[in-house]
Amino acid sequence: MKIAILGAGAFGGALAVALGRERPVTLWGRGLEGRQIARLPGITLPEAVKVTPDLAAIAPADAVLLALPMQALSAFSADHATLLRGKALVACCKGVDLRTGLGPVELLAQLEGGRAPAVLTGPSFAADIARGLPTALTLACTDETLGAQLQHALSTPVLRLYRSTDVIGAELGGALKNIVAIAAGVVIGAGLGDSARAALMTRGYAEMQRFALARGARPETLAGLSGFGDLVLTCTSQLSRNFRFGQALGAATPFDASQTVEGVATAKAVAQIAAKDGIDMPISTMVAALVDGTVTLGAAIQSLLTRPLKQE
Repeated sequence: MKIAILGAGAFGGALAVALGRERPVTLWGRGLEGRQIARLPGITLPEAVKVTPDLAAIAPADAVLLALPMQALSAFSADHATLLRGKALVACCKGVDLRTGLGPVELLAQLEGGRAPAVLTGPSFAADIARGLPTALTLACTDETLGAQLQHALSTPVLRLYRSTDVIGAELGGALKNIVAIAAGVVIGAGLGDSARAALMTRGYAEMQRFALARGARPETLAGLSGFGDLVLTCTSQLSRNFRFGQALGAATPFDASQTVEGVATAKAVAQIAAKDGIDMPISTMVAALVDGTVTLGAAIQSLLTRPLKQE
């Protein structure tokens, strides 16, 4: 199976490094210089990775991994539908499209005549993958045969992929945990402490389940790598951009605007869907209001702390 990766940011670059150690890979991206990845200092691409700024160079690929920002995926896939059609497409981004309310697999499924798209998600930092540290991810695809083929093609001795057919659960687990990670960062940035963060993560996980199950996900998926596993990682590490963004928000300090924080747009999209469908999502709603500036940090904390007491 010939593999191409679209997007030479941190995650796309890390996947190229990991897979390029085992087999030939084509990496497409804008602004590439030599064999270095700007978002992965000190990491050099293996010789088996063909780097190209020409999108047509991916034409021979059987499988295409789309490591693009979530909010850019819809326009990109529509603009290049002819090139992507008929290939095994694997979404490698986490979030909910703000305009349509769809996840990455749902967006890719709109390409006519295509195969069932897959999603690659789970607890991982690009730097760890690029350094060859052991990482386990979920690969979800409704086509079990294609899912098995992709699982074998994309796994390496240290990058282990676990297969699932619950695409909805996998993509929502990866999307919703980013919202909770922002909230966890706010808690730490505001000086509320680790105990408060643990409580926030627990209630945030309950929100993730509520939302995902209402949209057809399976509970065991949310309890796995793409849900609980990813939640723990991104809510507790400084390597998480969503956590660092929330921390800056809570401490009222600047944040690097050049870094993509997928949880911001996802919080807005999820809050809109939750309001329309009547799903109780207080943390997600407060994060959306905070990033929009329609509520102050003090008011958001007070609102969550004064919610009615109830049975767990």
